[in-house]
Amino acid sequence: MPSPEYSLPDVLERMYRNQLALEAALMELTLLVESQGHAEAGDNIRTALETFGENAGHINQGFARLKAQAAE
Repeated sequence: MPSPEYSLPDVLERMYRNQLALEAALMELTLLVESQGHAEAGDNIRTALETFGENAGHINQGFARLKAQAAE
């Protein structure tokens, strides 16, 4: 039996956590860029970050289902 920390649900959950960390880091950089007067660049970054938000719930639900299936 594979080690639980390398199971597909665990790997996906870690990828999800990485996504959240990247989103937070990019938002910090966005605030810095905007504070330096680069509103257009900030808007572009925020638009790109919307993809993170749109996909976060889907990813979270997907790996929750995988965990539930693995527990059966």
